[in-house]
Amino acid sequence: MRTRPTLSWTPAEDLPPGTTDVEPVAAALRAGGVLVLSGAGISTESGIPDYRGEGGSLSRHTPMTYQEFVGDVRARRRYWARGHLGWRTFGRARPNAGHRAVAAFGRHGLLAGVITQNVDGLHQAAGSEGVVELHGALGRVVCLSCGARCSRRELAGRLEEANAGFEPVAAGLNPDGDADLTDEQVADFRVVPCARCGGVLKPDVVFFGESVPPPRVERCRALVDGASCLLVLGSSLTVMSGLRFVRQAERAGKPVLIVNRDPTRGDRHAATRVALPLGSALGSIADRLGIPVEAPPGGNVRSDSV
Repeated sequence: MRTRPTLSWTPAEDLPPGTTDVEPVAAALRAGGVLVLSGAGISTESGIPDYRGEGGSLSRHTPMTYQEFVGDVRARRRYWARGHLGWRTFGRARPNAGHRAVAAFGRHGLLAGVITQNVDGLHQAAGSEGVVELHGALGRVVCLSCGARCSRRELAGRLEEANAGFEPVAAGLNPDGDADLTDEQVADFRVVPCARCGGVLKPDVVFFGESVPPPRVERCRALVDGASCLLVLGSSLTVMSGLRFVRQAERAGKPVLIVNRDPTRGDRHAATRVALPLGSALGSIADRLGIPVEAPPGGNVRSDSV
């Protein structure tokens, strides 16, 4: 189950310190077979905020839980009003140097795969293939009654039509695409039902309090088993959905390498933690490997495939 995050996490004093030496990560990539596990920190340079980093959204925002969403019509109205406004910004985000570096490592055959905790689709937009979206994708919508899926772009058009003139000013944007709006700002927002059966629509993401589908977890476990090492990029590893793969790798004797500016819950399991911003760190590693980091054809445009 993806548990609701706490407002803060204080690392133990005995955690190993971070380093600015990227060579251990470069060496692992040279050897190949590296499995990437990415978190919100890799997308901050694309304008999508982190939960727990400096200025993280948890200081002002608690994410919607699955139980709230399915059990309270007012909670769903609040979610879709805030999410509709947030999608206008979230949906325009483009991959940054970190996403492009991961895609370049994949194109050069250095990776065993990519698992992301993010729901933004930016790894795929940068050109990474076969990405496992652990928590789903905001670019897709699913009906809780009939299971029909549509793109978020399609739903946005229906919501625009149902809520002409909805132009509130948000206080901020959160990593789940949720804009900060007051109850008064969302009171008159109209939620649209499934176009096929009239059921309740939900973004195709794993809410807090909801379990990651077991087949997806098993696919990730198999990727860990087949990898030479695990490279964690931009995740605090506070929730078990990502930390379990770090623990699995450690139990199997596979090195765990972390690139994250701040301490993480997985540091005690890692061979090293590079305490640098993702974009500059991965760019430096790509330079050492002689791998150009460039935008793929199409200008990093994200698809909303269903």
